Order: sequence, then structure tokens, then C-alpha cells
Amino acid sequence: MTRMEAERSPESVNDLIKFALIALLIVIPIRLFVAQPFIVRGASMEPTFDNGEYLIVDQLSYRFETPERGEVVIFRYPKNPTVFFIKRVIGLPGETVEITGKRITIRRGVGVEPIVLDQSFIDPERMSSEYGVYALGDDEYFVMGDNRLESSDSRTWGPLPKEDLIGRAIVRLFPPTRFGIYPGEVSLTH
Repeated sequence: MTRMEAERSPESVNDLIKFALIALLIVIPIRLFVAQPFIVRGASMEPTFDNGEYLIVDQLSYRFETPERGEVVIFRYPKNPTVFFIKRVIGLPGETVEITGKRITIRRGVGVEPIVLDQSFIDPERMSSEYGVYALGDDEYFVMGDNRLESSDSRTWGPLPKEDLIGRAIVRLFPPTRFGIYPGEVSLTH
């Protein structure tokens, strides 16, 4: 080692430390407040999302806007906030969700025409005939998995409180063959 290399060594260490601190100051706030990774676990959203797919979740948008019907959201499970779920928004605050057989009707108030949801993107083999009426409060959402036979969702544990929302899936990174922006979002109205 030459004398010149020995003199540069402490500078290199200082530069490395500065770089690491700057990187942490940039990455940590983004990770905490803007976006975070999410790995799909289970079959509740098949075939839209398969077990093991890697998503990036936008945590910022719902601070300024509200979820729309058809969006895929990630949230804390209301019965155990340490567990995260992924589901599709079906009902919005103040609405009544009626399930009759395999049909979902959204009632939005007196004098307003009800909406029958378009579920043509769901394989009928992944649905069962069921019946239920669910009235949503001012800050509550009704969410369901696309694989209705394998999903624990609002039909089982009730409405999703707004404060449990984390964000929405904005990018599917893995597997590369299924890469996409706003993956899985569909229009549920005709």
C-alpha cells in the first residue's frame, strides 16, 4: 500500500458512511410513508393474484383520495392488525351490499338506481350461491376476494374500517411475466 492510498482510506470510509446515511434518509421515509413491498399469500385472489407474487403498495394515495369500487387494496385484518390482507373493493361508505346467489347489488340510497356489479372477470367455478345484506357506515368498505370460495372477507368478518387501509397495489414486480401497473383493477359497473 502506498502512502497516498493509506491517506485516502479514512476519506473512503467517511464517504461510505455519508452515502449510507443519505440512502437511509431517503429510503426509510419512502418505505414508511410512500410505498412498501407486499407478497401475496394464499389463494383468495386467484387467478388475479397468485400465491407468492410480489407487489409494490402505494401508501400515499389514500391519504388524499378514497378507494374506488374495483380497486385492489391491502389492509390490516380487522380481527388481527398484525396480519395484512389483499382484497377487491366492492362496497363504498354509506352503501348497502346485497348478495343474492352469485349476484351482487349495490344500493346507494332512496331514489338512486341500484347497481348490479359486473363480475364477468371471475370464474363462476370460484363462486358459490349465497345470501346476505350488509349496510356500510360512513367510513366502512365491503371487500371480497376474487376466489370467493377461498376468501375470508367482509362476508365473514364484516365491513373494513377506513383506518385499516394501507394502500393499493400499484405494481406487480414478480413474476416478470405478469409485470403490470395497477394490477388487477377492473370496472365492476357496466
